[in-house]
Amino acid sequence: MHKRSDKVAEAIHELVSALLVKGLKDPRVGFVTITAVKVTDDLHLATIYYTVIGTDEEKKATRHGLTSAVGFIRKEIGKALRMKYVPDVVFKYDESIEYGSRIDKLLKEIGTAEGEHD
Repeated sequence: MHKRSDKVAEAIHELVSALLVKGLKDPRVGFVTITAVKVTDDLHLATIYYTVIGTDEEKKATRHGLTSAVGFIRKEIGKALRMKYVPDVVFKYDESIEYGSRIDKLLKEIGTAEGEHD
């Protein structure tokens, strides 16, 4: 059986993803993908994990754009979910994809180096 916080997290994930597809008016928000949403058990905090394709400068601009859109996003969550209390929203950059890519690259380099020594 799912906890209520998991259901709320899933609903927030879908809603924020849809808002980003429709496009926030902020030009700083580039190509963003929401990778996960975690909501605390008391439903007071929603942490939204995202990734951005682009340069470090574009990632920084996107972070600022998302941070400035928190009020709008909370308002939209409140409209859609009709909850007694709308969770605070925090955006965090998801580094797991870059970390996984780096490990994959290192493993390939090790495999190549071992192939040369055989």
